[in-house]
Amino acid sequence: MPAALPRTAREVRIAALPEGLPSPEHFAVVETPLPEPGPGRLLVRNRYFLVFPGLRTLMGTETDDVPLPPLRTGDTLFGPAVGEVVTAPDGSPLRAGDAVLHMLGWREYAEVAIADCAPLDGSLPDPVAYLAQGSAAYGAMTRLAEVRPGDVVFVTGAAGAVGSLAGQISRLVGAARVIGSTGSPQKAERLVSELGYDAVVLRGAGPIAPQLADAAPEGIDVLLDTVGGEQLAAALGAARQGARFALIGALAGQLSAGRAGGSAPVEIDSYQLVVKGISLRGYSGGDHPDVEQEWTERFGAWLRSGRIRFPYTPIAGIDHAPQALPDLIRGQHFGAAIVEL
Repeated sequence: MPAALPRTAREVRIAALPEGLPSPEHFAVVETPLPEPGPGRLLVRNRYFLVFPGLRTLMGTETDDVPLPPLRTGDTLFGPAVGEVVTAPDGSPLRAGDAVLHMLGWREYAEVAIADCAPLDGSLPDPVAYLAQGSAAYGAMTRLAEVRPGDVVFVTGAAGAVGSLAGQISRLVGAARVIGSTGSPQKAERLVSELGYDAVVLRGAGPIAPQLADAAPEGIDVLLDTVGGEQLAAALGAARQGARFALIGALAGQLSAGRAGGSAPVEIDSYQLVVKGISLRGYSGGDHPDVEQEWTERFGAWLRSGRIRFPYTPIAGIDHAPQALPDLIRGQHFGAAIVEL
């Protein structure tokens, strides 16, 4: 290994599994020996990593259908990360200095299999943009809901990592009016002034249904739902004939202190589905393998032209990372939450 490398590095581990929602004391920043890559593996110095709400599910007891491994006490957290290759084996297609995307965030240095790293190809103008969570929203808008010119679109969780991009995407693919939901007046103002939302309904300011009726008096054509719960039920009441609902999250249940992270029951009026001819489908990226590349190409072009913004909240350093997930769950961030190392 190059002499300039440190002997140790820090990472964030689970100190104790929470019984409800996680708090900073459930995590610990620990110092470990610097990884020594084996055959076919790289040493990567991480620069940025994403804090994503699915970690709460992985720490819970309802992980049977989740396509990621569960997390237990002593495990190091993980998630999307952008880093720089430090060492690579002979014959590797990647070399020292290459920027890569991988899934071993929450640590300063990662030992990663070559096959599990994707080189940053320059499609996006800023390396941190590779952590944007817009692919599912784009796929849901173009494959499931098929947003059409003139549509009225309602995006729940509009100030989150997905929603902050979803509203902009819906406008770019043809929506005439875009309505969002969020939990604070400050975020609501930013959604309108910075991200082009036409109106915002405020969680906690009274029932959602009448607020949505005021924001969309003629109804909605498309729902892009990251929350579920009361907001999904309210959207059914506001739906126009033939409305298309695309579900890509269920944070109302996933981030509930009274649940185990992997369920989100909600009572909906199935009669409305029938008489209005509403389609309601969940989006899975695995069902649409062509979406990721298409999204990256369009996202890069939109970023370069200034037609889209990538909002995120920077978190300075790994020492502040244990606070990042609890803050995300409490709605403290605007856009994606990204730890900068």
